[in-house]
Amino acid sequence: MPEGDTIYRAARALHRAMAGHIVTQFESVFPAVTRVAEHQPVVGSTVASVASRGKHLLMSFSNGLVLHTHMRMNGSWHLYPAGARWRRPARDMRVLVATDTAVAVGFNVPIAELLTPREIVRHKDLNALGPDLLDASLDPRVVLGRMRSRAGDPIGDVLLNQRVVAGIGNIFKSEVLFLAGIDPFTRIELLDDEDLLRMIGIARQQLAANVMDRSQTLSVATGIRTTRSLDPNAKLWVYGRGGKPCRNCGTIIQATKTGLDARLTYWCPQCQR
Repeated sequence: MPEGDTIYRAARALHRAMAGHIVTQFESVFPAVTRVAEHQPVVGSTVASVASRGKHLLMSFSNGLVLHTHMRMNGSWHLYPAGARWRRPARDMRVLVATDTAVAVGFNVPIAELLTPREIVRHKDLNALGPDLLDASLDPRVVLGRMRSRAGDPIGDVLLNQRVVAGIGNIFKSEVLFLAGIDPFTRIELLDDEDLLRMIGIARQQLAANVMDRSQTLSVATGIRTTRSLDPNAKLWVYGRGGKPCRNCGTIIQATKTGLDARLTYWCPQCQR
């Protein structure tokens, strides 16, 4: 699943390439999106902005409509110069926005909708989002309060709950908990405020580090780096390393499926007591 840093980079690259340009082509395989676009044409309007909210991407047009997409597990946005060959088959296209200079293609995007400003304000999923970790104005104590409301939940599940804090996916969950030295199965009420605030700080730091200096790419989640190693094979501390020695202490990394989606959690039993 694309994480908050991936969506942030995608939004930034799309904004730089398309904002201020007139839409010359708009296509969608979603009947509801097509109906709205026929009633209130997107073609001929200008791309006003592209922004992210957690894992949601919002492309606003001068006609007042906003294209809202969510990638879920397999969706992705690709950006091409006008006329360039796609790197994915056309059958995977779900939504397309083109200008005179660039083409943005949403491949295998499971959620796409054209919304009015009023619908955006009332949108159930967007309104339910917790604070975005990449928001410079974020107050860590607001996140702390939302975490405290999840008494009984293990901290690994709390980090993935987008209603608590937006932007963390499965990779960052395991990596942030390792860097914080916290067992992913510790119930939230057993952690003190200092632990949680330190972990929130690490999460913000890691997401911010992964959106720097890559503004021209729509890279996928596997491009995440949390170590300082220059070795391309040593980008992550624990994620995807079940059965291998911990890079810090040598203890064997553990892995198990957790939650309703049976996502894998990775941790070092020595470093994360």
